[in-house]
Amino acid sequence: MRSFKSSSRPAQVLLAITLLASCSGQGDAGADRSDEESKVKGYTMDQHSHARPEEAVITHLDLDITVDPAQRTIAGVAAYRIKGAEHGRIILDTDDIRVESVLDQAGSPLEFELGDSSFLGRPLEVELKATTSSIAIKYRTGRNAKALQWLSPQQTADKEHPFLFTQGQAILTRSWIPVQDSPGIRFTYDATVRVPEALMAVMSAINPQERSSDGVYHFKQERPIPAYLIALAVGDIVFKPVDDRTGVYAERSVVDKAAWEFADMGDMLRTAEDLYGPYRWGRYDVIVLPPSFPFGGMENPCLTFATPTILAGDRSLTALVAHELAHSWSGNLVTNATWNDFWLNEGFTVYFEGRISEAIYGPDYAGMLQQLGRQDLELTLAQIAKSKHPEDSRLRLDLAGRDPDDGMTDVAYEKGAAFLRLIESKVGRAKFDSFIRQYFDEFAFQSMTTDRFLSYLEAQLLAPNKVKLDLAEWVDGSGLPANAPTPVSDRFVKVDKEIKRWEEGAGPRDLATEEWSTFEWMHFLRHLPKELSEARLKELDRAFGFTKSGNAEVLAAWFEVCIRNDHDEAYDRLDDFLATVGRRKFLVPLYTEMTRTEKGRIMAQTIYKNARPNYHSVSVRTIDELLSWKDDHPPVNF
Repeated sequence: MRSFKSSSRPAQVLLAITLLASCSGQGDAGADRSDEESKVKGYTMDQHSHARPEEAVITHLDLDITVDPAQRTIAGVAAYRIKGAEHGRIILDTDDIRVESVLDQAGSPLEFELGDSSFLGRPLEVELKATTSSIAIKYRTGRNAKALQWLSPQQTADKEHPFLFTQGQAILTRSWIPVQDSPGIRFTYDATVRVPEALMAVMSAINPQERSSDGVYHFKQERPIPAYLIALAVGDIVFKPVDDRTGVYAERSVVDKAAWEFADMGDMLRTAEDLYGPYRWGRYDVIVLPPSFPFGGMENPCLTFATPTILAGDRSLTALVAHELAHSWSGNLVTNATWNDFWLNEGFTVYFEGRISEAIYGPDYAGMLQQLGRQDLELTLAQIAKSKHPEDSRLRLDLAGRDPDDGMTDVAYEKGAAFLRLIESKVGRAKFDSFIRQYFDEFAFQSMTTDRFLSYLEAQLLAPNKVKLDLAEWVDGSGLPANAPTPVSDRFVKVDKEIKRWEEGAGPRDLATEEWSTFEWMHFLRHLPKELSEARLKELDRAFGFTKSGNAEVLAAWFEVCIRNDHDEAYDRLDDFLATVGRRKFLVPLYTEMTRTEKGRIMAQTIYKNARPNYHSVSVRTIDELLSWKDDHPPVNF
């Protein structure tokens, strides 16, 4: 027999139930979903969620929370409309959350139980009556909630107020909201968020552009989204428009720079619509977060979360914005049903990003992006081949019993995009564009499995055009198939010639580098000889100022060269960089390079000890494992 807890009727929970009951329908989202999607059946089993949507599933969230930066907690009520109460229970995901009570739509307490802990968190099982149409969960987050990064004022750009941001992908939203945390379960949401009056809150929804006078903010997401796309940021932030549909949120000292850097956002949005159909999320804005954000960007609907490391001062790194914008179709509109199907989100998005970049910046720019991506993929495949999971080089993953974050490698991104470019080369761009647009329209606001996509691809595109491809080789085969298209870039060919000239004795200032973009400098640094003398390193740095560069991509590539050749003069700047920048793309190769020597390993441990508190849990997990880190003082829950 299960042991359940019951609870009283706190006023806050009753208020949430009243609000939920008064909310009718889901905006115009229902028109975009098929009848099949709205039924409590047909869901793909998700190995990374305790939810059983075939029994009972959430359809709308009404969130009412208070954010307390001083205590570093979020507390409030998550109230859900549900379907399937006749099965007698609903199961949600939690992780390091204290559940205080669960009530039904009448305010009556419902019995609930929190199950055992695992890397998936703890299941929350609520007993339902046949008449239950909604539940309201009063809860409080733990101080170690993995999705939340609480920053002190000193960790922000303006250094006056604290900052909070969330990162939900892949299975972290359950650490700040009790929810059915599966990418195959979609729901709409409303939210009321209370923050200190000096701060502003924004979410993955329709956002305010002005500061509230009382610290209370209201949000509405009328389109059904999966839990990993619920996002929140709280800080001393302001808004600046770029055009009538796009704009930038950032700290006061950053917002003007960000708005200038992202001046092409409106053109990107119009280009994306010309390619693959209307943008269905209202506004497209970007918030530039503090540098500890673990990714380049996160495609939260309506509001991309972005790292400040893309603010290069010359608009050279804004392909990341094109990538996150493309996710508004591939990922947010049509979503991988499970994390084993992750390539359906990212492969499509890298392909789409390339098309946006080509249309705005030209084929040479897109070609350089593809070549850098191929370089990253080849390195990743070599590492995977020597790992405990060589099967991770496949597009269709098997992540059972593992954190899905393990599958978020360049394979999904770059091998997936190469697969799509191959298909384009077989049927022609016009037919492929028509197919993709049809795909987004037909499956809008639905989840997609690899098998379902392959069947659709075969029926709608390959068979009618009499194209035969070994789909199994691409999807379930290891490595990169021999028929993968080879990216080309004449500009990188010219860089290679300058590298050869330098190797043969030409001085750095004699090289033809005047018109080089960030991508050309990255290619240059990646293809220098592995072993370089101290004199040659100093010669390069004096000529090009790499150690003092304000471009994070160039700086990180230079640091790899310096670590590999033990160039001490760059180490102070390396220490400063790793102490502030939490972007995993930079952390992993730099710490990895340090671990190749005993001196480097000691240096890595020393730097990481001081830098670790500045990193989000996503980055901490990765670097802890890389360095075999032992935390002498693990934090205490609640």
